[in-house]
Amino acid sequence: MELASDALIPGLYVDFNELLESDLVLLSQHDTRQDAKGNTVHLYEGLIISIFSDDVDGNGNPDNLVAEGVVERNRNDGWAKHVKWCRRIGSQGIRHQSDLIP
Repeated sequence: MELASDALIPGLYVDFNELLESDLVLLSQHDTRQDAKGNTVHLYEGLIISIFSDDVDGNGNPDNLVAEGVVERNRNDGWAKHVKWCRRIGSQGIRHQSDLIP
């Protein structure tokens, strides 16, 4: 997966259906994740990362959903308490990858 900006790397796959809050998505039960290029990313509080999820445009063509933000420790004690790390989505929100290309 190539994103439009180096600021969006590393890209970690997430399921945007797993939002704990409107700007907080589950990220990992463990301290590491593989990014879209297969590199190991060590997660820690404050790490700036991008996330993406599969999606399609109105014509059925691939157009991933993407977002930028920072990693934070999961403080949820409900259904997602088993997840260690979350990702706080930045002020730009969740966008389609095609929206990032000038």
